[in-house]
Amino acid sequence: MKPNKLFYLTFFAISVALMVGSATAAEVSQGKCIDYDRGTHQITLEEYDLQFSDEHPYGMSTGVQTVFDVTDAMIGIAPEPGDILRLAWVPKAEAKSALRVMNVSKQDLRKK
Repeated sequence: MKPNKLFYLTFFAISVALMVGSATAAEVSQGKCIDYDRGTHQITLEEYDLQFSDEHPYGMSTGVQTVFDVTDAMIGIAPEPGDILRLAWVPKAEAKSALRVMNVSKQDLRKK
């Protein structure tokens, strides 16, 4: 094998290993927006379970309210209290830091 080809294969293998090793998997939460404070960049979410039905298309409330930091998050349609949101988040220090915020209820309305 030529030294040049060996170099490129080694470089490719190391690059792939670094990309796979540095990838982080985000957690996902879905529920009703209780509050969106633009000043502190926090969303309070009443979490829903995964028991979908015709009566509860987004799941049923678990009664758990969680606060997410959305300072660095990509936010689609601006959330309002009462909207159903889906958040992809990662734990950071003492908080749950959102990466993306999707307004599921308003996206559904726009499709109809």
